[in-house]
Amino acid sequence: MKKFICIDIGGTSIKYGILRETGIIIEKGNMDTNALKEGGQGIFEKIKYIISKYLKNYEVEAVCISTAGMVDPKDGKILFALEHLIPGYTGMEIKKEVEREFNIRCEVENDVNCAGLGEMWLGAGKGASSSVCLTIGTGIGGCIIINNELIHGFSNSAGEIGYMKINGEDFQNVASTTSLVKRVARLKNIAEENINGKMIFDMAKNKDQDCLKEIDYMIKSLAIGIANLSYVINPEVIILGGGIMAQEQFLKPKIKEALRKELIKTIYENTRIEFAKRQNDAGMIGALYNFLNKK
Repeated sequence: MKKFICIDIGGTSIKYGILRETGIIIEKGNMDTNALKEGGQGIFEKIKYIISKYLKNYEVEAVCISTAGMVDPKDGKILFALEHLIPGYTGMEIKKEVEREFNIRCEVENDVNCAGLGEMWLGAGKGASSSVCLTIGTGIGGCIIINNELIHGFSNSAGEIGYMKINGEDFQNVASTTSLVKRVARLKNIAEENINGKMIFDMAKNKDQDCLKEIDYMIKSLAIGIANLSYVINPEVIILGGGIMAQEQFLKPKIKEALRKELIKTIYENTRIEFAKRQNDAGMIGALYNFLNKK
């Protein structure tokens, strides 16, 4: 069975592994990205190290890469990455450089898109032909899949749903983990670095009124955003991912109830809400799916 090197590059860590063409992971590892300190060139050196290591022990068909940043999926080039997060990454031609260095096929896709593909193929969206995957964390990223194909948009920026407007605010400024932390910290008059999402949910479960109030605000904002996406795209399933979604048991019934109030009955009853199942492996699995289905 064919084997593939799969690499998922995030702002904080790089996940990598050897996968069979069925999506089964043979082995995997991770390392710190050190993006701010080492920049785009540092990331490429890590990519080369991972590929070189695996080529010594495995016969592989290709390299499949999922990465942060706006990606040209045809040329495998980073069209845009925030300079204050990954300096020197914009403009890097990852596909071209990997293929030239190792004489092996390579495909590159955006990390949120890959996470969505991974969940559609072997995760929470398995069996659905249309889905929207939201990654909720520092901001909110989105992936739109119709008839099992990614929707990239005219200039490869489809899915930038964090910039949708909810009551005059960016979606990610009212429904992300970062925004929740900011609001609770302000209410409690503490520094943001002294509190995090997990702490907020722990306090909410102990009936802390500030935390309950702000979680309810986040959920209402999230429901409005999901409703807007459902009205426009009408996907079979909405998949919610990101660190905060580890709170599935607490959040899911609240999100479904809030969504019921925002959607007309026929759409509500025909839209599944699922929480991501493949978590940290979704990007690698989706990068493989992207390669296997490249036209």
